[in-house]
Amino acid sequence: MLSSKHLDDSPRGFWYGLINFEHRLPTPDDFKIDRMRKVLDLLGNPEKKIKFVHVAGSKGKGSTSAMLAAILSQQGFCTGLYTSPHLFFVEERFSINGQNISADALDLILTKIKTAIGFPQCEPLGFMPTFFEVATVVAFIYFFENKVDFAILEVGLGGRLDSTNVCNPLLSIITSISLDHEKQLGPTLLHIAREKAGIIKPGVPVISGVCNSGPRQVIEDIASTMGSKLVQANVDFSWDYQPGVFKDSLIVPPSVQIKTQKKQWPWMEMILLGEHQAANAAIVVSAVEELRLLGFVISDEAVQWGLGNTKWPARMQVICKSPWVVIDCAHNGASAAALVRTIKESFPKVPRVLLFGASADKDISGMFQEFSGIFTKVIFAQSINSPRAAKPEELLDIWAQNSTGEAFLGETLEEAGRKAIFATPNPGILCITGSVFLAGEISPILSKLISGD
Repeated sequence: MLSSKHLDDSPRGFWYGLINFEHRLPTPDDFKIDRMRKVLDLLGNPEKKIKFVHVAGSKGKGSTSAMLAAILSQQGFCTGLYTSPHLFFVEERFSINGQNISADALDLILTKIKTAIGFPQCEPLGFMPTFFEVATVVAFIYFFENKVDFAILEVGLGGRLDSTNVCNPLLSIITSISLDHEKQLGPTLLHIAREKAGIIKPGVPVISGVCNSGPRQVIEDIASTMGSKLVQANVDFSWDYQPGVFKDSLIVPPSVQIKTQKKQWPWMEMILLGEHQAANAAIVVSAVEELRLLGFVISDEAVQWGLGNTKWPARMQVICKSPWVVIDCAHNGASAAALVRTIKESFPKVPRVLLFGASADKDISGMFQEFSGIFTKVIFAQSINSPRAAKPEELLDIWAQNSTGEAFLGETLEEAGRKAIFATPNPGILCITGSVFLAGEISPILSKLISGD
């Protein structure tokens, strides 16, 4: 018998009715990778027939995955990309050569999974899979059926017990380590590093952008134990960064110069803003060089094209000028610090206004400490679609304890958007950040307000 959550027996109704840890926080006991293996056994193990690059990290894994996928696609490889969460539409999670899966193709794969697991009783499994487990299976089936040459696989949460970790990749990447998801991954950077390094497989090369000493040592030790070659930031590769500048009508794109043990790359333009994106680009270039050693032909021109053309929504994304409006999804202290640094570099000497909303379980105080003294005004908003979202009144109380700057509440997202635009002078910058959910929900509202529709 269907539960009340599963009154809709359609493919989407089946999927959307499953437990979704993007809406409800998981506990460590919720992560059991053997569950994924059981589901995949019922579907012919498509993950065993795909060449993967597996990408973990506290921050930067989505942008890194997108840049690498763009380079490989430009080279002519059929390249799948699996990321999470989505910003606007669930189909965004699954793409091949930059094109999202179609709604019909997604429904067909969901039907195949639903039938294979014997839903709703799920007797062949003995358990009900989660939303993310099914999403990951969708990615494997989609990429296998479309005969991709590569699939870039972004970890959902952690690494060691993440649903994606059933893959056996050609290459593993760990972008960075910072405090996030402590209840699930552990209370310290060392705990988190061990979980992220759980994607390292025996003999599989690893690219690491991790710079903090404790987590770096954890990764070195695990790579050594696994007999895996380790290519590390500030040891095997480094980078210089020229910030992008947005001032009056002048727009100068950012650029990066990367030095590896093989060569010094020329200055290359990027679209993605911030030195943290230059660091991600250096990781990607190192990954390309490692794939070349494995026998894959990837030209310098494809690399330059990929870095210069990769757009990743809601990552310091400029959606308007006069005044400048930027959407980001920073949601921990480290990403908030990177956001502040980028705003100072790229939007110099203009008044700054913040529209902020976040999940209640995030380190909101830590983010506000980074924002203190940076923004002259702040407007607080609450995501509609995230049950974990903090109330604006709660955010206001935390702001008062940690930060300076005039603060306002938005009772609805539209009211928050109106207040934020009204509060932003021209020249000036409005920055929206704090949550992927907020970024996705506020974007169309701001577009209408800005256009006057």
